[in-house]
Amino acid sequence: MCCGSCAKCLGGTLIPLAVFGFLANILLFFPGGKVIDDNNNLSDEIWYFGGILGSGVLMIFPAVVFLGLKNNDCCGCCGNQSCGKRFAMFTSIIVAGIGFVGAGYSFIISAISINKGPKCLMGNGTWGYPFMNGDYLSDNSLWNKCDKPTDVVPWNLTLFSILLVIGGIQMILCAIQAINGLLGTLCGDCCRGEGTV
Repeated sequence: MCCGSCAKCLGGTLIPLAVFGFLANILLFFPGGKVIDDNNNLSDEIWYFGGILGSGVLMIFPAVVFLGLKNNDCCGCCGNQSCGKRFAMFTSIIVAGIGFVGAGYSFIISAISINKGPKCLMGNGTWGYPFMNGDYLSDNSLWNKCDKPTDVVPWNLTLFSILLVIGGIQMILCAIQAINGLLGTLCGDCCRGEGTV
């Protein structure tokens, strides 16, 4: 398979993942599916925009670049027709690195938030983080420590888990493209001579 075709496939996969990451982060601003009165009562990690910036905006650029690699028709350089394609594949390694960092950012923010638990109104009438070191993950009876917003624990847990999975998949896809880009740089667009280089 041509390296450009592989990149196009990866780019096409990254776009819906970026959209889902973006939407999951937006939904986190409505804990339990409800609007809250004071934005200071939202979990801190929501404001780090892991899904919006990391898995969303920073992933759109690599996805668009990967999609365009298949049709890259640089005219070559130094009399070598495949030089333009090789350079494009080389630049895709750098772009894959940017995507990997963005996805990694989202992944780390999500993991921290899942471990920390959501910010909520506790039984003593103050807003805070009632859970310690992910203890609520194995014992859902602890979820009763959060009085409001209703269903904030499963809401945050579900959405941050989605962001965690999306970030992990995006990191894998960007790593695959980095390897694919390296092969494309060394061999040209089609490593087995399939099609023109």
